[in-house]
Amino acid sequence: MSEPKKDAPRRYIVDGAGQRVLVGLTISETIEFEALDKPDTDLIGEAARVRQAKHGERWVELYIKHERAWSDWMAQTRARLEKPPLLN
Repeated sequence: MSEPKKDAPRRYIVDGAGQRVLVGLTISETIEFEALDKPDTDLIGEAARVRQAKHGERWVELYIKHERAWSDWMAQTRARLEKPPLLN
């Protein structure tokens, strides 16, 4: 993944089991995404190209799932911050 910046919001949360996961992904999906996000330098030539294409498709699936959940989470967070407190 890209280098974290100090002004970038964290995209990880702690799930109900206390595991650090990407928003919207399970622990197994987070592990899979992180593994797919690393370049594979073990293979060469055609085998590397085929494997990258297959892994690239799965990476995109997981990224889209995460990005949608992240967008929803950010919208909910903004809505909570903008809602005025109730006064009795």
